Amino acid sequence: MQPKYHVITFGCQMNKNDSERMETLLKGVGLESTEDRKQADVILVNTCSVRQSAEDRVFGIIRKFEPLKEKNPNLIIGITGCMPGRDRDHAFKKKLPIVDLYFPTAEMGQLPRWLGELRPELVNSEDTVEDYMKLKPEYHSKRQAFVSIQTGCNKFCTYCVVPFARGLEKNRPLADLLEEVRDLAAHGCVEITLLGQTVNSYRAPDPESFSGENPYKDHFAGLLWEINQIEGITRLHYTAPHPLHMSDEIIDAMTLPAHLNFIHLPVQAGDNDVLRKMNRRYTAEQFLEVIDRLKAKIPDLAIGTDMIVGFCGETEEAFQKTVELFKKVSFDISYTAQYSVRSGTAAWRAFKDDVSIEEKKRRWNVMQKLMEETVFEKNQKFVGEIVSVLVERHVPPKVTDEMLKMPEKIQELMAAQPGFCYGNSREMKLVRFEGNADMIGEIVDVKVTRADKWVLIGDRV
Repeated sequence: MQPKYHVITFGCQMNKNDSERMETLLKGVGLESTEDRKQADVILVNTCSVRQSAEDRVFGIIRKFEPLKEKNPNLIIGITGCMPGRDRDHAFKKKLPIVDLYFPTAEMGQLPRWLGELRPELVNSEDTVEDYMKLKPEYHSKRQAFVSIQTGCNKFCTYCVVPFARGLEKNRPLADLLEEVRDLAAHGCVEITLLGQTVNSYRAPDPESFSGENPYKDHFAGLLWEINQIEGITRLHYTAPHPLHMSDEIIDAMTLPAHLNFIHLPVQAGDNDVLRKMNRRYTAEQFLEVIDRLKAKIPDLAIGTDMIVGFCGETEEAFQKTVELFKKVSFDISYTAQYSVRSGTAAWRAFKDDVSIEEKKRRWNVMQKLMEETVFEKNQKFVGEIVSVLVERHVPPKVTDEMLKMPEKIQELMAAQPGFCYGNSREMKLVRFEGNADMIGEIVDVKVTRADKWVLIGDRV
């Protein structure tokens, strides 16, 4: 019987893309995927360390594996991702005695050798991969794909573990990126999301790979232009850019046909003293200037952001400046986090976590309420408009009491009800409409009839 693996992924889209590469590696040495953990010979957990709660989830899930390990002592349990990446003295590892493999993402290519050493019968090859970014991901969607263009980060924001967990910024060759996107397009992919810790700081190691017709000098703008030339890619997005690198050329490239009408631009705080302590390298005024340039070029652009409340030394006055910045920009979506101390970071070493848990929760609630009110109000402009939607999932019709009384006709009755399709508009607004499962992967036009906070509801045109 073919040996099986089970991969669990926590965290960001880049972690999900890393897991797709890991699956390619595992299938390449003879393992097959299983959703049933009890059947797995290898269980790998790809971890996130952005907040304490993310690491707590890892410890919790590993404890759940203890009965599996007792029943099957040969089960290989591995942990990768950001947690091992920043655990230099293996303090976390010591708390995980049942874990057999514990390695940072960059060492993923050694998996065949490690598995072969532990259980030679599992793998058909122990050949290692020097650069895991060269692996072609095992994409889970035919129509959408995440493409990592860089790993690591050079910014060293004082609250962030990424430079310690993933290392310094390393950009992939342009030729490799374009080859990957062309291959995706040839196999039916229509939507590409470019990933990087500061994705718009991308510098091609092989600038000679840019087309001679490319009008941009900024390498990231040039990359956007190159992808726009690839037939079949009609939806292009990227995350997460840094305000420092949002050049006029990048903003101009966002007007090219494939680019979605959305940008996610993290601000983190609206007070300059807090931004300085975070080492964000810009002021609130400079961030707003970037927003002004974006809106001047793309007036109807939907804008999302990330914010942290309760950072070290954040006073009530400083917090109110974050509230005011939110109101000035009028974000379409924001992801607000309560500051969480991360060991090893500059903030952990230099600053006191002096905002109480209760106050952090209160400030989070203030931001959440403001965001929900703003989003609901902004979404109303879509009522009566037609939006383009890439259908991502289908929810089947509900089984009613009437159907249950007629079991012989239940399939016929369910087939007569279309259920609901969900997908994102080009503004990254979730849209729902009546439709069938065979619409997944299609791009359809939907006329919006009602707008709620989190979803636009309409009818297929």
